[in-house]
Amino acid sequence: MAAPVEEGKEYEVSVDAQGSRGDGIAHLEGFVIFVKGAKAGEKVKVKIASVKRTFAVGEVVK
Repeated sequence: MAAPVEEGKEYEVSVDAQGSRGDGIAHLEGFVIFVKGAKAGEKVKVKIASVKRTFAVGEVVK
């Protein structure tokens, strides 16, 4: 299955959990996105920094 996100693109996501390292965890079509600096319960726009096989890493767009 291909990732539903692409590196460098922006997506609107809801952060539904907090990771052990403090990053927010969001899901898009079941795909995990770790969002640096986001808190659980926030709805944020993220820019995807990197895409791995099972997850992506994004940063909040100001």
